[in-house]
Amino acid sequence: MPTSLIALGLSTDHLVSVTDGIQVETNTAAAFQVLAERAAGEGYDLRIASAFRGYDRQVRIVNDKWRGLRSVTDADGQILERTSQTDGAWLSTILRFSALPGTSRHHWGTDLDIWDAAAVSEGYRLGLSPAEYEVGGPFSEMTRWLDERMQADDAEGFFKPYAVDRGGVAPEAWHISYRPVARQYPYPESLEALMSLWRGEPDELGIAHEPLAMLEVIEPQAESLLARFVQGI
Repeated sequence: MPTSLIALGLSTDHLVSVTDGIQVETNTAAAFQVLAERAAGEGYDLRIASAFRGYDRQVRIVNDKWRGLRSVTDADGQILERTSQTDGAWLSTILRFSALPGTSRHHWGTDLDIWDAAAVSEGYRLGLSPAEYEVGGPFSEMTRWLDERMQADDAEGFFKPYAVDRGGVAPEAWHISYRPVARQYPYPESLEALMSLWRGEPDELGIAHEPLAMLEVIEPQAESLLARFVQGI
């Protein structure tokens, strides 16, 4: 399968199913299993909240947020209102937590959102919010342990691509990536390829996709959006 199809979230041939039907790239799944076993020895129960997310699902997430069909929240999980924001500002607000389709690292199956099931009671409603992973939050100890392993390059190849706020994507303490495989993907794909998909034109397999609802807002600033929210990770 061409690397470009995987990078854009248009292929699932490289994936295996793990717990609860979550799909993960093959080598990433094996490495995470080892990491989880090591964590268990320290009293943590590492679980995957989400992993692979295809192009079409990412389109639906972003379009629904743009159209007001899905909530847009800030770093504290508070729902934001669009009323006083320009279209450009609202798009930037969405992209703090939701990637443009075709640019999400979750397309690759190498990136996982994780949590510690041992730290909360059964039925806990996971929010994937900073407060859960910061000091005082239920997953703070797991976060400390994992960050120490990563700093020592002893985390089975995983790192956190969004550990630092660079003014684009918000920091995500729950987001880990399997570097040995993730580094092989072009990041991002060419703007020409992305724009074609965003317009709803058929991909290289001849399959058309839902166009982006905010395309007119994206087109004049596409290069700067990629520079801010995608490049340099």
